Amino acid sequence: MTESHWDEQLDTCGLNCPLPLLKAKQALHKLASGKILKVVATDAGSQRDFKAFVDQSDHQMLESFSEGGRYTYFIQRG
Repeated sequence: MTESHWDEQLDTCGLNCPLPLLKAKQALHKLASGKILKVVATDAGSQRDFKAFVDQSDHQMLESFSEGGRYTYFIQRG
């Protein structure tokens, strides 16, 4: 996936668990099926939270990576 393609972006930097995931759930709820949400977080626990979330939902993790203490997720709404 090219990092330049997403439909909405959510910056949760500075927020701690469970707020990044809660805010992402709210943002995904507003998107149409198939649209892509980019989430940027600084909470290391978000890696575990987002993986568990997509495993238990109909959403799909298209890409995730960490760089410089920032965790980025591209989630496609199911």
